[in-house]
Amino acid sequence: MLLTLDVGNTRIKAAVFEQTTLIELFIFSNEELIDKTNSILDQFQKIKDLVVSSVGNIEKELFLSIKNKVEIHFITHESKFPFTNLYSTPTTLGIDRMVLASGAVLQYPNQNRLVIDAGTCITYDFIDENNNYHGGAISPGIRLRYESLHQQTAKLPLLTKKSPENFIGNSTQESIHSGVINGVILEIDGFIELYKAQYAKFIIILTGGDSDFLAVRLKNTIFANSNFLLESLNQTFQYNQK
Repeated sequence: MLLTLDVGNTRIKAAVFEQTTLIELFIFSNEELIDKTNSILDQFQKIKDLVVSSVGNIEKELFLSIKNKVEIHFITHESKFPFTNLYSTPTTLGIDRMVLASGAVLQYPNQNRLVIDAGTCITYDFIDENNNYHGGAISPGIRLRYESLHQQTAKLPLLTKKSPENFIGNSTQESIHSGVINGVILEIDGFIELYKAQYAKFIIILTGGDSDFLAVRLKNTIFANSNFLLESLNQTFQYNQK
């Protein structure tokens, strides 16, 4: 058994795997890292390996207290990945984006792939059919857009995610919902159209915390999988073991 930990900017997602099968999923705050990890290891005592990728501010020393329970593996820029990295600044490429690209290559071989991760930020990553990683784009996610409108203005309220009733907002709140949600949808569809203009055929993988919310609203055909990063962590670990 294997435990994967995706340490993000605001929360941690964890999953227990039996080979390629996801057994159970957990979500908790960064402050709960050790307590929750200990609890999972106690619950699933057959777990032998813990695989971690982090874009958050988690120090490796935090894991020292559990190293006697499980073998810990950190996915870093020095890990092996099944693609050629053409990014001009490879050491600045987020580990989460590298893991997603790795999962796309391993799950969808011999295809052009566009991975869209809709989380705190929205990231776009393109890997061609020859397994060359080209890069992509980064923009604010849904929550960040709501927060920035509230924090950077004097009177706009802080709202939570909600589908607008109409693209023409007839109140301040509806205008915010329309601007944020429709703005994200139009952005994603727009980026997809740009890729279509350059590549005749490619698959689109949508993941991240807002993937299910966005999937039904996008006009393009996509594979929506909110747990794709955790699955990709598992596959990247297996790839490194081989």
